[in-house]
Amino acid sequence: MSITSAVVLFAILWFLTFFVVLPIRFQSQAEAGSVVPGTPASAPSTEMVGRKARLTTFIAIGLWCVIAGIIVSGWITVQDLDWFHRMGPGGGWYGAQPEALAN
Repeated sequence: MSITSAVVLFAILWFLTFFVVLPIRFQSQAEAGSVVPGTPASAPSTEMVGRKARLTTFIAIGLWCVIAGIIVSGWITVQDLDWFHRMGPGGGWYGAQPEALAN
């Protein structure tokens, strides 16, 4: 796994985890009983974005270590995910023989 692949994997995991963590322990202004004038009642009553970003980072680091370890060890490879046999020699449109494309 290259550095670029590792960074992209971490970024994807971080954002997916962030969107899962955001609604946890969410309390709207209407639920808290104090709606600030000019804001919707569904707006958050407290700012917890920094805390949720830290929690997201810790969870994403753990997930990244597990997934990167699986990828680097070779336990699961791209060939394992090739369910339609489109990768490798002779696979897909680019490796198909002209006779196969004519039919």
